[in-house]
Amino acid sequence: MPEHIGLPQGTLDLLILRTLALEPQHGWGISERVQQMSRDVLRIQQGSLYPALHRLQRRGWVKARWGTSENNRRAKYYELTKAGRRQLTAEQDSWHKLAAAVAQVLGPA
Repeated sequence: MPEHIGLPQGTLDLLILRTLALEPQHGWGISERVQQMSRDVLRIQQGSLYPALHRLQRRGWVKARWGTSENNRRAKYYELTKAGRRQLTAEQDSWHKLAAAVAQVLGPA
């Protein structure tokens, strides 16, 4: 069974943007997709997810609309805006640079 790890500061927004790049999702779907894509290592707590979604909306990176979920319930669906796609690209580039730098430091001495 995979060990669950906490998200480093600032990665939640990146994970949400990346998940929404695939297709519009409701909050629970975003959480489930991240957990699935990370092979059950990353879990987003609802208490963190919704404040992050509201923050992304305020920044204009995500927009929301009401719809019906797969279990026939009313749900708010989130999707990326054009600005959100640009932000995702910028954040992915930064993440890759950071990960490469950390890998260099952690590599063989």
